[in-house]
Amino acid sequence: MEFFKIRKDIPFMRHALIFNVISFTTFALAVFFLFSRGLHLSVEFTGGTVMEVSYSQPADVEKVRGTVSSLGFTDVQVQNFGTARDVMIRLPAQKGVTTAQQSEKVMTALKATDPQIVLRRTEFVGPQVGEELAHDGLKALAMVVIGIMIYLALRFEWKYAVAAIIANLHDVVIILGFFAYFQWEFSLSVLAAVLAVLGYSVNESVVIFDRIRENFRRYRKMNTTQIIDNAITSTISRTIITHGSTQVMVLSMLLFGGPTLFYFSLALTIGICFGIYSSVFVAAALAMWLGIKREDLIKPSSNKKDEDPNDPNAGAMV
Repeated sequence: MEFFKIRKDIPFMRHALIFNVISFTTFALAVFFLFSRGLHLSVEFTGGTVMEVSYSQPADVEKVRGTVSSLGFTDVQVQNFGTARDVMIRLPAQKGVTTAQQSEKVMTALKATDPQIVLRRTEFVGPQVGEELAHDGLKALAMVVIGIMIYLALRFEWKYAVAAIIANLHDVVIILGFFAYFQWEFSLSVLAAVLAVLGYSVNESVVIFDRIRENFRRYRKMNTTQIIDNAITSTISRTIITHGSTQVMVLSMLLFGGPTLFYFSLALTIGICFGIYSSVFVAAALAMWLGIKREDLIKPSSNKKDEDPNDPNAGAMV
């Protein structure tokens, strides 16, 4: 499905060097902020107190969050789990304060608003658990990257795999750079968003790479730059439809999902925006710099066929 069709190829690769310099600068700044400021890790990674409470009727999560925050706790996580009457509260660890003291203080404040509230469970999540989660998260990220590289190397060629992975890591590092610079809370849900962005971004790269391979077969008189420009231009309508509809859904979570989904949807929003950019100006450009050519994808044949004479782009100069 296409909302519109561009008849003349847009010369994206003519400005590839400029955009690659911008990408490298942005990437370097993100790495600098990651090392200088670090990530503001949530309770899941740093340790703290986890409480599960139950109400006699559907709980007002915003009211619970406000009550707990008024006690002086920072970075409090409050969310429903199971049913609308069950609430999970995560409190950061405090020096000189035990888990029992934290839970007693919170329950006293909550019972003042609803005497029928019941404490189902309270436990301390130690830093060791948080370290294990961080380690497992990094392993998951590494396995996703390796899997994507193997898939692209088998489906296309190693140059495409290298270009796509660099572009995807570009997106991930920039997301982490935003979270480090603004000190937004990095939780397990944000980590899930980062992994989702990896798969989402590589999908766009695969679409463009597949069109490049198709163009190499169809247009034998075009050079590599023209092939890439035609591939990107011909997929613009699909890109706008796909990413536009996805972004609308993510923005609805960002604006109306509340604090629980805010950072998750924020990470997805950043990832989608930079994913579109990296697929065109990073992945495709890197593939061009690595020297992709028709022979990388199509085995030379003794019986060469001319390109389609009815093709409007045949032999076109960009």
